[in-house]
Amino acid sequence: MLLIFPPQHSVWFFFPPQHSVWFFFPPQHSVWFFFPPQHSVWFFFPPQHSVWFFFPPQHSVWFFFPPQHSVWFFFPPQHSVWFFFPPQHSVWFFFPPQHTPLSYDYVLVAKTVDDPEKDTFKMQEAFIEKLKMKNLKITKIIDDTVVFYGIQAPNEVFEKYRYLLKVSDACNWSEQQGSVPLSTRIRIVHFILSHVFLNTGENLFELLKKKVFEAKFCLHERETQKELTKSWARWTACFRGQPINDVRNYFGEKVALYYLWLGWYTLLLLPAALLGVIVFLYALAFYKTSPLIKEVCESNTIMCPLCDKRCKVWLLSDTCLYAKVSILFDNEGTVMFAMFMAVWTTLFLEFWKRHRASYTCEWKVFDWCEEEEELILDIVNNAECEPKEHKHSYLRSTLVLILVTLILLLIIGLAHALVVFRVVATVMLAEGSWEFLSDHSNTAAVILGAVLHYFTITIMTRVNRIVSLKLCDIEENQSFAASERSFTIKMFTFQFFTLFSSLFYVAFFLGRINGHPGGYVRIAGKWRLEECHPSGCLTDLFIQMAIIMVLKQTISNVFEFGGPWFNRWLKRRRTKKLQRKCPHCYKKADQQTNRWEELCEICKLSDWLRNYRLNDVNSFSLFNEFLEMVLQFSFTTIFVAAFPLAPLLALINNIIEIRLDAIKMVSLERRMVPKKTNDIGVWTDVLEAIGVLAVIANGLVIGISSDFIPRLVYRYNYGPCANGTVTDTDCMAGYINNSLSTVYMNDQRIYKEFSPDQMVTPSGQNVSYCSYKDYRSNEDYSLTPQFWLILAVRFAFVILFEHVVVICKFITAWFVPSVPLDVKNQRLFDKLNRLKEELSSSEV
Repeated sequence: MLLIFPPQHSVWFFFPPQHSVWFFFPPQHSVWFFFPPQHSVWFFFPPQHSVWFFFPPQHSVWFFFPPQHSVWFFFPPQHSVWFFFPPQHSVWFFFPPQHTPLSYDYVLVAKTVDDPEKDTFKMQEAFIEKLKMKNLKITKIIDDTVVFYGIQAPNEVFEKYRYLLKVSDACNWSEQQGSVPLSTRIRIVHFILSHVFLNTGENLFELLKKKVFEAKFCLHERETQKELTKSWARWTACFRGQPINDVRNYFGEKVALYYLWLGWYTLLLLPAALLGVIVFLYALAFYKTSPLIKEVCESNTIMCPLCDKRCKVWLLSDTCLYAKVSILFDNEGTVMFAMFMAVWTTLFLEFWKRHRASYTCEWKVFDWCEEEEELILDIVNNAECEPKEHKHSYLRSTLVLILVTLILLLIIGLAHALVVFRVVATVMLAEGSWEFLSDHSNTAAVILGAVLHYFTITIMTRVNRIVSLKLCDIEENQSFAASERSFTIKMFTFQFFTLFSSLFYVAFFLGRINGHPGGYVRIAGKWRLEECHPSGCLTDLFIQMAIIMVLKQTISNVFEFGGPWFNRWLKRRRTKKLQRKCPHCYKKADQQTNRWEELCEICKLSDWLRNYRLNDVNSFSLFNEFLEMVLQFSFTTIFVAAFPLAPLLALINNIIEIRLDAIKMVSLERRMVPKKTNDIGVWTDVLEAIGVLAVIANGLVIGISSDFIPRLVYRYNYGPCANGTVTDTDCMAGYINNSLSTVYMNDQRIYKEFSPDQMVTPSGQNVSYCSYKDYRSNEDYSLTPQFWLILAVRFAFVILFEHVVVICKFITAWFVPSVPLDVKNQRLFDKLNRLKEELSSSEV
């Protein structure tokens, strides 16, 4: 039985009330309902009747609805509609894609050229002709100074993509079940545009650099944009869950996985931030009773000058505030917190893999293969294409390795320059006329150095990006994915060294290579290196980290959001004027758009101008967001022993960052090209490397940088409680004096080191001796046995700490599999269902 309805007419099925309608199709035959395009089909069932569709076994029923028509099924109340399909037959409802003149897949923008003889005009026309040769529909609209080219790809392109996706081995095959979504259409058209070459060899990217075209972008969907703004991209939604599936449908899997990862990272920061606050409050509650603070604040110990010539001796009690801050961040609680954060890093990564697996399985991209996807797109673009063979040049790799090494040496050199700045700043501030800065020259120099470090980071970020792109050009990678991986590794490495070179100096070298009175180490034989405070060096690291994190997160967020917002505010008024020109046709944001209507040219132009005036995005826009958050993750984990409040600052920043990025991406920027993926890519390897480095760094910070080990040795070997002695005195009493050594002016070497003018106290008293922080003999200035014991215990602690934490990490990773069991079972069911469908199709 075959029912055919020719085009350009309406078909009405009208069933009056109070009767029964039976459609009975006996077995062993096929029923076809074929509705050609450009007509309407109405099924109208009034109340109080029954409609029965009965299809016995062993036959096929096909409902085929081509594009550009409407199908209406209207069932009023008080009636019954029965669709009965017994076993062993197939029922097909086929609705082709709703691709209309409204669904433009891409837009190119160029400046209008008056002279058709100009090379720019000829190249524009040549590129558009190349697109037409690929059967792409081009709609040209001219504004005053710009010309827009709306691009639509024919359905044959997407049908070819669906078929190749279906027969591929590892790619996502779920899209074969329905029409190709607009996000996939955009991705396919973007690939085609990127692989169209003129006869002279230029592609679209090179034409953009030559200003032949001004911009390229895909259009925002107003209704979806409005829904995302209401549920996600606004500040009042800060504490709501993210609509990840909606984000994925609109922006693609790559953007969705970024927000999924960022949301997961923010969620797991809650326990880390809570414990960090508890550690800080614990130190805050007990620091007033600490004998170390009492010993510093009530001390009459005279300390040696901090610089040559102008600096004078000073009282240890002058640094009472510094000692209090030091105890807040250098105590027993930070040791346990550092161990917790090392295990937390492993748990975060392992549970993230499980979280990612659940979503990628739901999205049917778990087995997606990037290389096979690119092969499919190559065939869709050009059926005669050849595969891009893997190539490797040892010469290019060696050259890139040498250049990367030189850049890293340059960045390390900048860190040394910051050290020199701090040394010189300390001397200049100490010799200045401002008494407050003169008395706190060391702390002021640390703060100035941290601020200068932040500005160095800001400048080097731009330099590192340019250098990384140039190095990727030298490599000549096979694909964009390979270039992106290479760029990510290089850029992150450069940024990591830029951010952490100075911090590593403060953490592991400050106060350990400066020498001692009579044997100071000087830069260029002139400026003495910095010294640690008698309470420890960890406070300098804390100040450096706190300033960089606060400045980087606040100032960067202000510019990141404020710039695009102000730019959009300036340009919105022009778009509103265009809306008023066409009040009957233009669909305002609060109106429903009929997707079957063709908009007039003015309204198309208005919509395209609205998108054109948004801020530009490129292939690395999402990379910038990832880089920012991964570097923050590095700050949060690597030196967390020195700054337990880092997870709290990261948590607050992330809550703001999620909405800031969402608002920027939905409302302030052009729509990103939706990219398909099933992972965050090379960032997973970067995060795992950071996790390993965090274990090493925190072990070294506690064992080498903090005073945890010297205090431990003093408590059990040199203090009042040594050798198990129980006294009424606090076990840490006398620790500060024990950690100091003394020099006398009657020694010729010391007399040459300090002038008589420097040996005058603030009260005007001349002194013949001073103290400094070190474990040295007062006679020959050799290192004491206590120094060597502390050094041995430091190394033993670092080895023990790292082994214990690494074992905990391995046990944690072993107990938490990367893929949940329900995901494994779901994949089995998906594969089974696919095989059954293939078998059923072959039998039909």
